[in-house]
Amino acid sequence: MVVINGAESCVEVRGGVGVPTVLLVGSSMLSWPDELCERLVAGGRRVVRYDVRDTGRSESYPPGEPGYSLADLVDDAVGVLDATATGRAHVAGMSTGGWIAQLLALGHPERVATLTLFASRPNPPGPVDDDLPGHDGAVLEVIMKTPEPDWSDKRAVIDHLVLQARTFAGAGAFDEASARAHAEAVVARTRNVKCATSNIAFADHGPRWRERLGEITAPTLVLHGEDDPFFPIGNGEALAAEIPNAHLVRLDRVGHGLPAHAVTAVADVLLAHTAG
Repeated sequence: MVVINGAESCVEVRGGVGVPTVLLVGSSMLSWPDELCERLVAGGRRVVRYDVRDTGRSESYPPGEPGYSLADLVDDAVGVLDATATGRAHVAGMSTGGWIAQLLALGHPERVATLTLFASRPNPPGPVDDDLPGHDGAVLEVIMKTPEPDWSDKRAVIDHLVLQARTFAGAGAFDEASARAHAEAVVARTRNVKCATSNIAFADHGPRWRERLGEITAPTLVLHGEDDPFFPIGNGEALAAEIPNAHLVRLDRVGHGLPAHAVTAVADVLLAHTAG
């Protein structure tokens, strides 16, 4: 645990000294599977991952009242680099972590050796640009119509997270046992699961940045599941089209998240992208 910008942050470092660092940004660090981290380390990378505020063991805030903005989360990412003595890193952002990664590349280009955006989109919560696909109807139905669990009942919360994972998998591969094990791990190490699943939507997201994507100078890889129902693949296509020289890799049978069957392929493409 370290204090970054006045907030407790849980940070993990794997790998040796003197090798390229990959900074993994998601929600909690568990967004990026252990197997992926191990493969990156075996490939000669130092891996840094951390719990973003309101997730995992990091600082938690009251429901609906996050004490931070998206800009603060970007500053936290810089703080993680500083706390781990990392000058420049290969930055990979998943989903909402992709917003942090995009803004980090725009605001602190000297800290970003390469950029990888996985299952993300070029704008924050709120109205979707007319040319971008919004959430799939089935996802919206689950979000809007499924009652909240009793957050004090761990088993009910785990069941809720498994339902969410099944929905976010869309038509992609879904493994019930893996999803349940992941949910159990999340519940076991999260200060407040309700806040971890919702508070980011209440944060101040600041001004739009889509119109600035052309300013990104870091070599950029866009990874996106073909079956992502939460941020459909048109969002990844837009990122790849609007960031100069970005390369899009479509992941077969992948929804919103990183299922076990895709870990090897994602590790391989990340190792190739960060080899320079």
